[in-house]
Amino acid sequence: MADLIRIYEENPNPRDIKKVVDVLRRGGLVIYPTDTVYGLGCDITNTSALEKIAQIKGVKLEKANFSFICEDLSNLSDYVKQIDNQTFKILKRCLPGPYTFILPGSNNLPSVFKKKKTVGIRVPDNSICQAIVRELGNPVVSTSIRDEDEVIEYTTDPELILEKWDKLVDIVVDGGYGDNIPSTVIDMTSGIPEVIREGKGTIDIM
Repeated sequence: MADLIRIYEENPNPRDIKKVVDVLRRGGLVIYPTDTVYGLGCDITNTSALEKIAQIKGVKLEKANFSFICEDLSNLSDYVKQIDNQTFKILKRCLPGPYTFILPGSNNLPSVFKKKKTVGIRVPDNSICQAIVRELGNPVVSTSIRDEDEVIEYTTDPELILEKWDKLVDIVVDGGYGDNIPSTVIDMTSGIPEVIREGKGTIDIM
């Protein structure tokens, strides 16, 4: 059974953050708040945990379009090929924020993602999410728990999220009532912003 941990965004309790990170380091799965939809995530370095998420989502891991949740842009070069100044300025202006940027993947991607040419980078404007990634020391691989055919409360109300995901994950972080609007996805692989999906983030980013 999953644990429900209440963490306040205004001042995340370090001990609770550590509990979440300890689970991630052991290969556990965590549902946590972002600045958009609650996310299902795991440690980017744990292949077995990645495979669990892929199985839950019904996709092959090597073909999965998961996002890398980062604390900031400082480790961008670890996972992304060198980008031009204009692209970096756009990222710097928009992040942290409700965007997923599709960027060209580097040769340093985890082995399970070696065949992927692109990677989705997110830096959510949420202190709980940022504290988890900071304590973990590397990105969290994440996917939205949003289901367009599902009752909204089961993707926004932490107690109902726990009810649905109780046997599939290890921890549900209650960060308050969530948002049902996903991030805006922008493809930057050509150097020119191309909106793939309109979401919470404004598309007027130039």
